[in-house]
Amino acid sequence: MCLSKDWMILLQQQTQVAKVMETNQATEKFGLVLTEEDAGLILKERKDALLEQRRVEFGGGIVPKIIYEFCDSGFIDQNNYVETIVRLQEIFYLFKNEMMDEMTDDELLHLMKEQFEEICFGDLEYLEGTCLANFAQAVRAGYGGYKGSEGYGEYSKFDEVKRWDYELYLEALRDLCWR
Repeated sequence: MCLSKDWMILLQQQTQVAKVMETNQATEKFGLVLTEEDAGLILKERKDALLEQRRVEFGGGIVPKIIYEFCDSGFIDQNNYVETIVRLQEIFYLFKNEMMDEMTDDELLHLMKEQFEEICFGDLEYLEGTCLANFAQAVRAGYGGYKGSEGYGEYSKFDEVKRWDYELYLEALRDLCWR
């Protein structure tokens, strides 16, 4: 019985590693490639994050979705790829809980990616501690406007930080150059 159980667990782990390794086909054009060792580490960290957040995941898990969502980021390169994916999955599971599973996986991933790129400029601490914390508070208070947007364009409704207006900046720069 024990041998049978160990064999099933090993097969499941190999299947999960293979699914993560399949993402290399899409990510290598962005200069991002995982080794089997990297995939194993990411999946080990996934297991730890699930335990820490007291979550259960069925099927292929969220790792491939995170990889596909973030692989084209200008803030991820081969040097920080594995650690960024590990950290993003930790943040993902934390905020699935913080938002009481109100958002779908895709809505949360779209929200995370948009903030990671446009507000946080790759800063995972800011993503977790400010952007997603503010948004989770709104969701817990009953906000559901993200349902029609798939998570896109939502954070600006709750952003408390005054941001640069890029178009206004370019206009002022043009005015200065033409004087």
